[in-house]
Amino acid sequence: MNDPLVLLPGMMCDARLFGPQINAFSHERAVMVAPLGDHDTVAALASDILKNAPPTFALAGLSMGGIVAMEVFRQAPERITRLALLDTNPKAEADKIAQLREPQIAKVIAGQLRSVMRDEMKPNYLTDGPNMGQILDLCMAMADTLGPEVFVRQSRALQTRPDQQDVLRNVKVPTLILCGEEDSLCPPHRHELMHKLIPHSTLRVIQNAGHLPTLEQPDPTNEAMAKWLNQ
Repeated sequence: MNDPLVLLPGMMCDARLFGPQINAFSHERAVMVAPLGDHDTVAALASDILKNAPPTFALAGLSMGGIVAMEVFRQAPERITRLALLDTNPKAEADKIAQLREPQIAKVIAGQLRSVMRDEMKPNYLTDGPNMGQILDLCMAMADTLGPEVFVRQSRALQTRPDQQDVLRNVKVPTLILCGEEDSLCPPHRHELMHKLIPHSTLRVIQNAGHLPTLEQPDPTNEAMAKWLNQ
């Protein structure tokens, strides 16, 4: 029996971020996407996932989802059969970035979620490609669905997130570390660091992709994830 797969989406994203992966893997195993909008700390988000997840499961997270995935592993390593960290960052939030979130939060509370997503976040997500406009529209639609309260809670969780490098040193399960080659938010060198922290891990850098390779380059992303799931 194949392990269930739990997917954790990035900030202001929902299950649509993993549409190609759900289509690729749901015929062979249970696939679940856990929302990340109900709490304002990474620890509480991880605890909530563990309350609702299967007894044991494969875990994959992208960006903020990867940050929460590391905390899920820290809280209950015995329940995670394999781990995938996509376009994410094991370090605590830098003070400069934490401070930059404050004006974003203020704008969103004032009703400017769409402008914050359009002007300050979406341009950093993707590399140029034929589907860029369509993917950006999907990102905006996901943000609209989740709304300003989720934006604020997720921003607070990221501001106070813990450093997980020591946690990664203790990962023994099959691990995939994957990122877009042109990811400017979580660049490849962050993933090389995680690869060094987990020596037996597999590092895959996806060409012609930015921060969202699950949508930008679904075929090579699915290929890497299929190998990981069948290790």
